[in-house]
Amino acid sequence: MTGFALGIWAWEITGEATTLALVSVSTQIPRLLILPFAGIIVDRWNRKLLLIVGDTITVLSTVAILLLYVSGNLQIWHLYAIGIINGAFNQLQGLAYSASITLMVPRQQYTRASSMGSVLHYGSIIIAPALAGALYYVIGLLGILLIDIATFAIAISTVLFVHIPQPPLPEQTSQDPKNIWQELQFGFRYIFASPGLWALLIAESLFVFAHDFGGALFRPMILARTGNDARVLGTISSAAGIGGVVGAVIVTTWGGPKRRIQGFLLGMVGAGISKTIFGLARTPLIWLPAQFCSSLNFPLKSSCSDAIWRLKVEPNLQGRVFASRRMFALALSPIAKLIAAPLADYVVEPAMMPGGTLAPLLGSIFGTNPGAGMAFLYVMSSICLVLIGLGGYAFPSLREVEDSVPSGGATTA
Repeated sequence: MTGFALGIWAWEITGEATTLALVSVSTQIPRLLILPFAGIIVDRWNRKLLLIVGDTITVLSTVAILLLYVSGNLQIWHLYAIGIINGAFNQLQGLAYSASITLMVPRQQYTRASSMGSVLHYGSIIIAPALAGALYYVIGLLGILLIDIATFAIAISTVLFVHIPQPPLPEQTSQDPKNIWQELQFGFRYIFASPGLWALLIAESLFVFAHDFGGALFRPMILARTGNDARVLGTISSAAGIGGVVGAVIVTTWGGPKRRIQGFLLGMVGAGISKTIFGLARTPLIWLPAQFCSSLNFPLKSSCSDAIWRLKVEPNLQGRVFASRRMFALALSPIAKLIAAPLADYVVEPAMMPGGTLAPLLGSIFGTNPGAGMAFLYVMSSICLVLIGLGGYAFPSLREVEDSVPSGGATTA
């Protein structure tokens, strides 16, 4: 709710997609920088403590935003600064969570476990945007921040009563700089040594780049096309949540395909087709079902890829290997956003206005109103998602990753 409300607040002040992209990027840069060290920390430190610390830092940041807002001093750059702090600690928290799942459930249930995580993620998306979009005009940003702070007490207290198993400590515990440097490189060496995992990582990273290129334009495109109607944006975001929950429930009940790589690639294609339709549309009557169908594919894609990684990497190495895996996506995501938003604001949006250079060619498809240029870029990125998914079938190292990469020998719960 807070992220949604702050996005509306920032858009009302600046009216630029670049501002929203920079807010997002400010959380990703520190996550990228801390990732090599985060893998070592997660493999060595108490994972329950890392989960609690992540939430604690976030609630303190929310309190800081609240105080700045109440005093009339909240500015855009404050969101960047707080995003940097939250990004670093949230990365530790997310990595600790992901690595913990491997030791908490039987290996044959990895796909179901990942899809259950998607239920929680998309469940919050159902409620939060629609509620925030409605409450923003009733209780304002202040009321939403107060609600957010209250929920952290529930989150932290829940983790306190859950047993989080710890993997055996790595044998090398020396603090010699050479050993530390070797540990920082370990995850990359592990992945590069396996053509199958390397191909899977490349496919994931390309998908993230194309997806986040379009994702940087999603909110400003809808707000521009609806006259800053936060309720429409909230409803569309809730449709995404419903689609994600339905998709996650299906995967949880079904258990996923026997060939997980098939689910991974088909999920990409399905998401790309749905997003293409979404970008071509100009009305909520099409936006809502298209967004639902798009999110329907993501639990299948992500749970299948997560299950492959958990099966192929030893539990006591997953902190470092998963950190290296995430580094590629985190490196590409801000690049995609920093390209997409300024390109939309300063080049394509003006070119799609009446009299613009692209209006005669593309105006009949995307219109010539505010948001048309962003819609064009959004569709181009969505088509790329389809091509990445279909292209995966052309590479044997990716298509046969489940057969060519030996199991990591994960224990069962």
